[in-house]
Amino acid sequence: MKKSLFYLFALICSMSLFTACSDDDEPVVPGPGENGESGTLEEVITNDIAGDYKGELAVTVLGVPMDPVAQKVAVTKSGTEAVSLSINNFSFLGMSLGDIELNDCALTEENGVYTFTGTTSLDVTVPGMNLTADVAGEGSFTTGTPTSITLNLDIKAELAGQQQDVTVVYTGTRLTGNESSEAQIIGFTIDSELVSEAPVIDHEVGSITFKVLDSAESLVFAPVITVSDGATVSPASGEEQDFSDPVTYTVTAEDGTVKTYTVWAITQSVLTYSFENWEDGDENDTLLPEEIWASSAAGAGILGGTLLKKETNEDGTFAAKMITFEYPGDANSLIPKITAGSIFIGTFDMMPALMGDRLSCTKFGLPAADLGLTKQPVRFKGMYKYTAGAQYLNATDPSNIIETEDVDQGSITAVLYKAKDAEGNEVTLTGHDVNTSEQIVAYAMVVTDNTEEGYQTFDIPFEVKGDYEADGEYKFAIVCTSSIKGDTFNGAGGSTLIVDEFQVICE
Repeated sequence: MKKSLFYLFALICSMSLFTACSDDDEPVVPGPGENGESGTLEEVITNDIAGDYKGELAVTVLGVPMDPVAQKVAVTKSGTEAVSLSINNFSFLGMSLGDIELNDCALTEENGVYTFTGTTSLDVTVPGMNLTADVAGEGSFTTGTPTSITLNLDIKAELAGQQQDVTVVYTGTRLTGNESSEAQIIGFTIDSELVSEAPVIDHEVGSITFKVLDSAESLVFAPVITVSDGATVSPASGEEQDFSDPVTYTVTAEDGTVKTYTVWAITQSVLTYSFENWEDGDENDTLLPEEIWASSAAGAGILGGTLLKKETNEDGTFAAKMITFEYPGDANSLIPKITAGSIFIGTFDMMPALMGDRLSCTKFGLPAADLGLTKQPVRFKGMYKYTAGAQYLNATDPSNIIETEDVDQGSITAVLYKAKDAEGNEVTLTGHDVNTSEQIVAYAMVVTDNTEEGYQTFDIPFEVKGDYEADGEYKFAIVCTSSIKGDTFNGAGGSTLIVDEFQVICE
């Protein structure tokens, strides 16, 4: 019902409400002029009435009042005894309805109050129905510091055989001309642990978006809002709002200029990997749970090398420490000279190495849904430390190992890929194609040769490689290595990568 009544009101207001203003009374009277001096009615219009007014428009439909909306009205002199009124770019409930003009309205003065009246009627056809309406309007100006205006519209309408009453009341005050016209939200903050990304304001579009964890049982927040100097905002700063649906905020500048912002809450899920669970070993530790995490230490560890250890942080929490292992003896087709330390989501299988295919030992990725990843990943966050080893070796050919001046680098990669190919066959990426496969849908990578002390943080977007389908089958992997070219057995012995507190943001 409200929608149809609004449509009625919108239709009425989108037309010129007044075809003529009443001039039955003789308005030639003396009145106060500028600075309280007496003067003719023309002088009163020029000095005290004409100008821009700032105020509120209140609408009542069938006795039900709606929330007032801020509105400016321009009053201009249209004769020695008359004025014209204009509501420019009139909007209601977020809908722009054009201009409303009240032209050549004669003024009548009594005790410093200047009144005017006007009437019109409507008989129009709207899609599927006919609308008729009688509109009666009256208004007044009260001069003073500042001059004030009141405008009342009484609309008797018949729509689809039903009688409907709409009343409109506008009250406002005359501006000095020195007021600011800036109407912007310049700060919007929400103090809640459920907010995963701070609000982002787009002034051009008139939107504010913020990210919230999908574990939130309620989206009721009380944002703290900062607006332009002299402006006001409704709903007010600190007032609780339910952001289950978009919320519209209206900013009214000091001079009455109005700008609206639509605020959206975008639900996110977050996968967190904190590396707190370990099984201690002799040369190498095991990251738990083994159903998720695998490591190159499972293979190279039998050669006596240390590739993966539990790292204890200053606060007593743990991190994952990977070390590139340089085999002290001679390399051959089964024993590489350089083995990068690594951890990855997936499995490690020694069998391919026995057949001369060492890159197929690392099988990257597990079903995304099993990991709790049921939405599209958009950002990858975490922290790391890195120290490159002293001597870089090109050990791709075990019979021709070359020392170079290259500086080793570590890498941290997250990848989402399609679990099945075009023929429906299951796909698992390996060291051969984890960075290049056409199955990849989203990809994020950090490369570092950082030598600074302490943890460095990263927060990077996923690069979109293909279309994400909400009901598609995917596998997801995080791959960390202490030597980025470890897949070709290049790197520096002793290169060390420590990682902690990974987050995968999905929405």
